[in-house]
Amino acid sequence: MHRVLVVDDEPQLVRALVINLRARKYEVDSAADGATALKLTADRRPDVVVLDLGLPDMDGVEVIRGIRGWTRVPILVLSARQTSDEKVEALDAGADDYVTKPFGMDELLARLRAAVRRAEPAPTSEPSPGVIETADFTVDLSAKKVHRAGRDVRLTPTEWHLLEVLVRDMGRLVSQKQLLREVWGPSYGTETNYLRVYMAQLRRKLESDPSHPRYFVTEPGMGYRFEP
Repeated sequence: MHRVLVVDDEPQLVRALVINLRARKYEVDSAADGATALKLTADRRPDVVVLDLGLPDMDGVEVIRGIRGWTRVPILVLSARQTSDEKVEALDAGADDYVTKPFGMDELLARLRAAVRRAEPAPTSEPSPGVIETADFTVDLSAKKVHRAGRDVRLTPTEWHLLEVLVRDMGRLVSQKQLLREVWGPSYGTETNYLRVYMAQLRRKLESDPSHPRYFVTEPGMGYRFEP
């Protein structure tokens, strides 16, 4: 059974989410402010956090950064903020997805399921797909680890899935639509700002010169390619 932490200061919305999630066999905790959210994330170790950005004590982006300081738990933002810049800021801070209020419960639940799936480890019965080595880092697809300069590189589940899709198709152009659907789910296809943010994060973590990428190549208007 998966545990969800709902962070929102609207009691009616929290109540609706708790009822719907528990009806689907999720365990649910809730917080009405950022400080409580950070404490419950540490104490209860949820499998996914559903987070409103407009909290009474701190901005939700601060909460994302606080959570990302020590855990890769998926974070699904639920907010009335609709501008592209605000969405990018939340994604750049480490959120995995963004749902705009008002929203449909079915859509939210589908996105939550997708976030949980991305965070689940691969079955141990799968054969090892091998290790990809570059001059700057090594990707172990079986262990879901990346090493650079003798150290593990911490990637969020979403960052890892994006890297994994690109590495498995190394040398080939992977379209924006394919990446969105494989990493975020079949209902995605136009949220190209997600790709822009997460590709920038991968480059910062793995490229020697992120502004002139050697491994993660952009094909403008088309997609991305991994060149080992």
